[in-house]
Formats: sequence, structure tokens, C-alpha cells
Amino acid sequence: MRFNRILLSSTLVVVALVLQVSVLARLHLPGAVPDLVLLTVLAFALVYGHVSGALIGFGAGLLADLAPPADHAAGRYALVLCVIGYLAGLVKPENGQVKSASGPMAVVVAAAIGSTLLYAGVGALVGDTAARHVGLPGLLFTAALYDLLLAPFVVPGLMALARRADNDPLEANSAAKATDISSGWLSSGTGLRIGGRRGGLGGLKVRAARARVARAGRIKGVKRL
Repeated sequence: MRFNRILLSSTLVVVALVLQVSVLARLHLPGAVPDLVLLTVLAFALVYGHVSGALIGFGAGLLADLAPPADHAAGRYALVLCVIGYLAGLVKPENGQVKSASGPMAVVVAAAIGSTLLYAGVGALVGDTAARHVGLPGLLFTAALYDLLLAPFVVPGLMALARRADNDPLEANSAAKATDISSGWLSSGTGLRIGGRRGGLGGLKVRAARARVARAGRIKGVKRL
């Protein structure tokens, strides 16, 4: 990973974790807690791809495992977010542009449900049966609902910030293509040149004069620079 990616993702993951632990977890909402860390990992995975998404997810999950109150085995949420970041990075748009909000919102819902199921499954393997007592269907519904409501305020902004910090050439290429198209449209079929203001007849005269000079140079044997 590039240094700017590491710096930006680390900073925003820490900020998201602090907000989740100190603010969202204290709201005492019914069911699950809005997962701001998960949304941060999804935003970076949709921009950087599956490899960076898995690495960022693992680091974010490990920080969440170690952050107080740590009431589960370390590495459990790191595994969950690593898998979720990898899978979310696989649906990264090829051209880097998201055409509609339906795609990212579907990824958010799938990630919320998948992370809850995977977290409960890993907990069952290590002997943690808390999900059974709380009610897994209620956790799935509230996790998807809260993350879906929070996603429009988090995911688009983080994706734009990630592209800008990564010096994404998408906007520059679009601007360059627009410039090339406009300049080609102005010059083709009209005889106009930007800054020259020569008409079609004047351009033909200039080209004819240059052709005569070139023929004269070749006849005399002079090397033209």
C-alpha cells in the first residue's frame, strides 16, 4: 500500500473507532450498534480494491478488538473485517466511478448482515453464545437498518476523500478528454486554430507556401531543420 493510503486509512479508522466507542455505543439503541468502523472499511475497499480492503479491514478489526471494552477474543473482529473488506473490494467499479447509490447501499446491507453472521459464527466456534441470548434475527435487522441509515453520511464522503488523497487521475483524465474533444471539434472541418484565428482559405495558402519552400529546399540539397 502507498504511504498516503496507509496514513489516511489509519487516521480515519482511529477517528471512526473513537466515535463508535464514545458516542454510538452510548446511545443504547435497541439491537445492534451502528458500525462506523465497518462503513469506513467499506468506503476504502470500494476505492482501493480487495487487497487494500482486506489489509485495512484487518487493521481496523484488530484495533476494535483491543479497544475497551474488549469483551471478546482478540482477532475475532479482525478476521471479520478482513473478509468483509476483501469481498467489498471485489465489487469495486472498474472505472472508479459509482453510477448510482444503489450499488454501495446494497454492499452496505450485505456487509452489515454478513459481518454479523460471521461474527456470531466465529463466536460459536470459540464458545461465545451471546448472540443466541440477544436474538440473532433482531441483530441482523437492526445492524442492516442502522448502517444503511448512517451510510449516506459516511461512505460517499470517505470515498471522495480517498480518491483525492490517492491522486486519482480519473478527474484529470476526464478533463483532458474533454479538452481534447473540444479542441478537436473546433479545429476539424472549420480551418480554425485556437489562438491563431486563421480561416480555411488562409490556412490553405500558408500550407501551399510551406510546400513550395520545402520543394525548393530539397532541390537545392539544403537540409531543413
